[in-house]
Amino acid sequence: MSVPTPAESQDFAGQRALVTGAGGGIGRAIALGLAARGCDVCVLDVSAAAAESTATEVQRLGRLSDVLVQDMGQDLV
Repeated sequence: MSVPTPAESQDFAGQRALVTGAGGGIGRAIALGLAARGCDVCVLDVSAAAAESTATEVQRLGRLSDVLVQDMGQDLV
């Protein structure tokens, strides 16, 4: 019998998260993992297409999702 890790056992129902770099890689995995545990997710990425793709997957998991396109490496105005 395996022991669940804290992340696997947490319920995020009713919570909201902003995930940077969510268009791919670790950011995408985090966004989808949070959504799978009941969290609504705001997907932020430098690539609009990649962010939209992740947001679509979040919505397929039954959660709300918004998209923000921003390069966090640049100065914000």
